[in-house]
Amino acid sequence: MDRVALKVAYIGTNFYGFQRQPNRRTVEEELLKAFKKANIMVDPKKSEYSIAGRTDRGVHAIGNVVSFVPNSEVIVNQLNDYLANEIKIIGTADVPNDFKPRFAESRFYRYVLVDEPFSEGCLDLDKMVEASKIFVGTHNFHNFSKRNQRTPIRTVNDVKILEKHGLILVDVEGESFLWNMVRKMVRILLNVGTGEMKPNNVKKLLDHSSQAAILPMPPEGLILMDVEYSGVEFKYNRYAKKKFIKTLKTEYLQKKTLAAVQKEIMENLMGD
Repeated sequence: MDRVALKVAYIGTNFYGFQRQPNRRTVEEELLKAFKKANIMVDPKKSEYSIAGRTDRGVHAIGNVVSFVPNSEVIVNQLNDYLANEIKIIGTADVPNDFKPRFAESRFYRYVLVDEPFSEGCLDLDKMVEASKIFVGTHNFHNFSKRNQRTPIRTVNDVKILEKHGLILVDVEGESFLWNMVRKMVRILLNVGTGEMKPNNVKKLLDHSSQAAILPMPPEGLILMDVEYSGVEFKYNRYAKKKFIKTLKTEYLQKKTLAAVQKEIMENLMGD
């Protein structure tokens, strides 16, 4: 069989991240179990299994990628029947035998900030946009990851800040990212938006001689939107996307109801 690449979507809330861990429910563990049940992979090593990226606990994705040489034909809808509702294969692509998903042309992350209805002030989006431009280009991001990171030099191709239906979306695109890098970038942009930091001070954080402790934003706001490769075109499965959307709608309504109840309780308590 020829090598195949799969586009994976998942809600990371109930998983301990993507990568396999002993006695932990992870996205990768669920995928490998489903591959085995579908008889398309028995041994990850023999199938030359590899992944594009390891998202942290609580981080979501609609564009992560895994690749391997299957034992038999990959039938997406059948495979998805073996997966939990929070995980779905939504696209496939035939790829060369030497394809390595880790070496992507670009990665696209989106962080979702919810407009806080109980805050006294509002974010200065113009200042945030000004600060976001400082991140674009090749810089030393040592302050945005672990201190012992060997290669903190990264290139950010673009950062966009958008308003959408009461949300603020921070889109970051680049070839590769350090651990927690995007969430720490968003934290700094948020600090600029609230006035805690001036846009010009962001430049100092990219100075290799500076030292700063940056608290990353919570993982549940981060989505790995896509991983792209030169010459690779994924064919998306409409039925798989519909099933995943159905799961999302159900969870969304449940959480929206709970949020509304909590808001009502808070407003009543604040009114006393």
